[in-house]
Amino acid sequence: MLKLIRKRKEKGEKGQALVEFALLVPIFLILLFAIVDFGMGFYSWITVTNSAREGARIGAVLANDQQIRDRVFDSAGLPNEGTNMEVIITNSAEQGGLPGQSVVVQVDYDYNLITPLANLLGGIIGPTLTLSSTAEMRLE
Repeated sequence: MLKLIRKRKEKGEKGQALVEFALLVPIFLILLFAIVDFGMGFYSWITVTNSAREGARIGAVLANDQQIRDRVFDSAGLPNEGTNMEVIITNSAEQGGLPGQSVVVQVDYDYNLITPLANLLGGIIGPTLTLSSTAEMRLE
């Protein structure tokens, strides 16, 4: 009698694990790719912040605007043309900034998400995030 009950139980649960696996795999994959996307976005934000700081530092030692832009792109590891990074320089030595005043470098970068989070979250965030950082240093 006990063997008969076990056989009936085993027969009825044959496809259960496969169905559960098929239902959970998409959720786990979306979660995995969202974690990777967040990590890459966080890395990009740190890079933008460091690039703004590097540009402000070279601007503080009386560099011209083109040298500041080149330093920002070099420290970001991006080519100067064809990228989605914008550099705004205020009060540099070339623009008439005097020693004791501050040079301000603002870097804006459009980060494109690799996962379709915008579609999944109902449009709360777009497919592109704008990362922005501003650095200010006193002219020497």
